[in-house]
Amino acid sequence: MSLTTALTYALPHRLLSSMARSLAYSDDPRVSRWLIDTVTRKFNVNLDEAANPDPRSYPTFNQFFTRALKPGARVADADPRSLVMPADGRISQLGRIEAGRIFQAKGQSFTAAELLGSDEDAKPYNDGLYATVYLSPRDYHRVHMPWTGTLRETVHVPGRLFSVGPAAVNGVPRLFARNERLVCHFDTSFGPMVSVMVGALLVSGVETVWSGEEIPAYGDRITRKDYRGQGIQLERFAEMARFNYGSTVIVLLPPGVADFAPQLGAECPVQLGQALARLR
Repeated sequence: MSLTTALTYALPHRLLSSMARSLAYSDDPRVSRWLIDTVTRKFNVNLDEAANPDPRSYPTFNQFFTRALKPGARVADADPRSLVMPADGRISQLGRIEAGRIFQAKGQSFTAAELLGSDEDAKPYNDGLYATVYLSPRDYHRVHMPWTGTLRETVHVPGRLFSVGPAAVNGVPRLFARNERLVCHFDTSFGPMVSVMVGALLVSGVETVWSGEEIPAYGDRITRKDYRGQGIQLERFAEMARFNYGSTVIVLLPPGVADFAPQLGAECPVQLGQALARLR
């Protein structure tokens, strides 16, 4: 384990994230411009794709960070049977859920039940598929639907806020099952589907298109929200949620319904809308 990763165990995660939130939402132009300029330069952010390419016109860093893309900057895969990539970033890992476990990195794994916060919720995904997509600070930070689905339930699972960068993924056991996360359950034409929005160090919030800000408020127990009967349906490729700082989204699919696009693998850079998998 690297020294930096080891130090994250001792860091005051909540305090640091609260401070980051205050800075991200500050409308002081000296603060917002400094943050925007720093991130744009350090991470080589491509503003040509943004609906608003002028970094000085964003009143807060958070509005810059969750910026929309210009029309046509991303398109859904042309095959109507393709489940599409939910976000820009890179594949951390993808594969089959074996014996209920999801592979994180060499020597590291966690169970689907731990990730979802429930043994019962994990049952439909036994021997199914998982894809973990890491969004770096330079990426577009809105998460979209892989396939058309009707929202059934969300589950807010409290936890730590470790970094989700490569060093932490390799060094922190059960990382994605320990960090705070929002589990979004959907019913689709092929059965259930889950998208998990995983929080991270300095992630100041997760927002969904159906209810706004979900993280924070921080809690000390699992919180479920039942959306059955409310008719919240999101189309394939439609925006689902957004991170207010970089993090990770994990998609789970039940067994026997789809196969991953053959060109995908660990550490593969990906873009929103490209083929993630194809229905059988």
